[in-house]
Amino acid sequence: MTEPRKINPWLSAGLEFGPLILFFVIFRWFKDQQVMIAGTEYSGFIVATLAFIPVIVISTLLLWKLTGKLAPMQIVTLVLVVVFGGLSVWLNDPAFFKMKPTIIYLIFAALLGFGLIRDRNWLELVMAKKLPMQPEGWRILTIRMVLLFLGLAIANEIVWRMMSETAWVNFKTFGLPAIMVVFFVANSKLFERYASPRDGE
Repeated sequence: MTEPRKINPWLSAGLEFGPLILFFVIFRWFKDQQVMIAGTEYSGFIVATLAFIPVIVISTLLLWKLTGKLAPMQIVTLVLVVVFGGLSVWLNDPAFFKMKPTIIYLIFAALLGFGLIRDRNWLELVMAKKLPMQPEGWRILTIRMVLLFLGLAIANEIVWRMMSETAWVNFKTFGLPAIMVVFFVANSKLFERYASPRDGE
């Protein structure tokens, strides 16, 4: 199997998070406006979504070209952004794009859970080279991630259905990434306890 090529971490982060930051900036700029495009009025949210779709397509393709590989989560996210973002723009309805994180998290919770039932730890297959751990560590981490994804799906539904559009954009842009960071930091003891020695150690 071909090893992914390494690129500058700042460039990688920019390509991964740049489209989301762009979405946030455009939304904040147009959030109280109606923009006329081809004879149809669109809210700032739809305008931001319209800009976000091609930018994330380009950034994902650049990541693939530079590294030679894409993670399954990146591929699924790209497909759902195009589909649900496209539906939001086409039908002029923000609800489709707001549902996207819920669907993404449910898909990954289901895939990881199904893998555990089949005694195949797909999280380990994806991350083992970057985070060597014993099988029991991967099993515990996978169970925790299934619960995390289910919790995030529920949280996303609550925020977009019960709070303002601005609250959802802030939650999507800053809240969800922060929760993921906190999750992995909180599991640092697990990584230490079940760490496997790297090659040559």
